[in-house]
Amino acid sequence: MTREIEHLPGPPGYLSGHLAADSPMYIASFNELADALHDYGVKVAVQLTAGRGRNAPKEYLKAIGAVAPSPLPCFSDPQIIARELTTVEMERLVESFGLAAETVSSAGIDAVELHAHNGHLLDQFQTALWNKRTDKYGGNLDGRLRLVREIIRAIKLAAGQDFPVIYRFSPTHYLRGGREIEEGLEIARRLEAAGVDAFHIDAGCFEVRYWASPPTTQRPGCMVDMAQKVKEAVTVPVIAVGKLGYPDLAEKVLKEGKADFIALGRPLLADPEWPNKVKKGMVEDLRPCIGCYEGCMGRIPYKHSSCAVNPATGMERKFALKPAEKKKTVLVVGGGPAGMEAARVAALRGHRVTLWERGNGLGGNLITASVPSFKKDYENLLKYFLTQLRKLGVTIESKKEATPESIEGIAPDVLFLATGSEPIIPEIPGVEGGVKKGTVVTAAQILLGRRQTGNRVLVVGGGLVGCETALYLAQKGKKITIVEVLESVAQDMFNASRTHLLKLLADANANILTETRILEITDEGMAIADKNGNRRLLEADTVVLAAGMKRSEEFFEALKDKIPEVFVIGDCAEPRNVLYAIWEGFRTARLI
Repeated sequence: MTREIEHLPGPPGYLSGHLAADSPMYIASFNELADALHDYGVKVAVQLTAGRGRNAPKEYLKAIGAVAPSPLPCFSDPQIIARELTTVEMERLVESFGLAAETVSSAGIDAVELHAHNGHLLDQFQTALWNKRTDKYGGNLDGRLRLVREIIRAIKLAAGQDFPVIYRFSPTHYLRGGREIEEGLEIARRLEAAGVDAFHIDAGCFEVRYWASPPTTQRPGCMVDMAQKVKEAVTVPVIAVGKLGYPDLAEKVLKEGKADFIALGRPLLADPEWPNKVKKGMVEDLRPCIGCYEGCMGRIPYKHSSCAVNPATGMERKFALKPAEKKKTVLVVGGGPAGMEAARVAALRGHRVTLWERGNGLGGNLITASVPSFKKDYENLLKYFLTQLRKLGVTIESKKEATPESIEGIAPDVLFLATGSEPIIPEIPGVEGGVKKGTVVTAAQILLGRRQTGNRVLVVGGGLVGCETALYLAQKGKKITIVEVLESVAQDMFNASRTHLLKLLADANANILTETRILEITDEGMAIADKNGNRRLLEADTVVLAAGMKRSEEFFEALKDKIPEVFVIGDCAEPRNVLYAIWEGFRTARLI
């Protein structure tokens, strides 16, 4: 990204964490990085980007605007039109890439990767949907690739013809009017001739971000077929990416010759030891990425990027776990994600840990979350916790109902209350009668198989739980209607996760009613009123409640003066998502 074009500095906090490389003044910093990694016998490539162009964040647009190949509406605010880059600016952009390559190669960096995917600026130039120029940088495919070819040439001139250039791009956008696979393969062939040494293949763009940033609901290895097609079209190595953090799948892709390398991103945030554990055969010890984005991209730009299942990500030195100076007896009440993480960390530090769970087994809300076929990553997380607790020797007592008296009776040094949450039963006329008849059930009851539905199902609540339960039932052939009082659904999700979930709901013919009030639940279904007060009856066999959660009763007040250390964590403190549960378990257990 050049300072001339983007008018740096930008708004506080957005670009402060981004590195620059287009000046010799940065050689020392990159040399430190290169030397540190070379000590471990690895190669290091630096990704070079021209920026996001029309896809710049809304805060950035308001501060300084955006640039693009042509005057285009910006993705995050279509009312703002990105300014067309001038030829002079593009020549400076090419020069900046050459300077950056010279800088990093002089510093000992082994290669560069050009960021030309996800609908960012270089991708915009090579795509007819966004490039409407009539000069030498637009028009046919040759014109649209001219800028990229000039950048490749500048890199090779600055860093040497043998200096590797990796090109990351999407052979198809899966977007109407965007690039189709035939043109994507032709781009690969032409850029190989222009000097590209390897291709890093993904798919999608901001409009269909669930391809470029595949969420939980995307299938594992969702972009491998694209890598295979490119590999068949070129002779240079091809890198596959996209939900490949499953060792068996990653190995299969390589053995079947669908790609030459596997790229991992978020799985390494979840478990930086992924390569070492796989190499040693310690697959059951892998902490899995669950594809939620809550801890990584969901925190950008205002907080450091981390990981929902690995709270130490980005804070490794500060959050390094150390053996406890004094070994304590620890009681964890509740076997959901917060309780399991607290038990894991406490045991890892050397404390004597006992975990009480009133149900048949551990997991809490992870059990219900992992039931749908599109949420199996959560099942992997549950398996990870169970394995670690077993290996660490945590004493687990299931079907154990905790009371203030039973807790006080064993007199632990430390008590973690992680008793979770329970569904809210909204005060709607007819709810109680429907519950008694079995026509009104909760989402948890459905997911756990404790209740069944008829063919016509109304889901009360359009949050994450309501929408995922609706999709689970719709994929089983049920006729689904989601009823939500707010103006939109699934707002409690990262953008890529939300848009994919909504697509899957549409594909399953689920009906969504927003800005709709529930007046009464009847034997025939549900009486509702829209935002204009118009009333009607929705006929249904079953009503599924997904109206939120409330914390379960806990014993803090009764025990806070009787146990030396008491911590209330997870949904027991406040019902939220899995990130908060795991983080609270980790951050408190590391301190005792």
